[in-house]
Amino acid sequence: MPFVRAHLRRGEPLAYRQAILDNVYEALRETFNVPEDDRFMVIDEIDPDNFSFSKSYMGIARSDKFLLLQITVSNTRSQEQKQALYRRIVERLGVQPGIRAEDVFINLVEVEKANWSFGLGAAQYVSQ
Repeated sequence: MPFVRAHLRRGEPLAYRQAILDNVYEALRETFNVPEDDRFMVIDEIDPDNFSFSKSYMGIARSDKFLLLQITVSNTRSQEQKQALYRRIVERLGVQPGIRAEDVFINLVEVEKANWSFGLGAAQYVSQ
């Protein structure tokens, strides 16, 4: 059950924002075996004055099209799956909506399965 937060500068059209969500979701399905309809995502559009990032950290030249993805998942994936996810997200976003690999920052947050509630006040991943 991934939860995705995408942070970008305010002003991109709806089709651009939707392409981000669609392609991150498809990359998760391809690499993390996320089931169909397991889609919980949000876009945060940030005013430029409130969006600060390094344009050169680790020798990577970032532009104003910088996209910060924070993906919360259960801690059940291998290092190989994580690397595959990062690569696939960058590949897909490069095609649609056309984001450069240098502008995609991914922060994967892993949590225990007991830390999810899909509704009804229950932790559905925990055996009752």
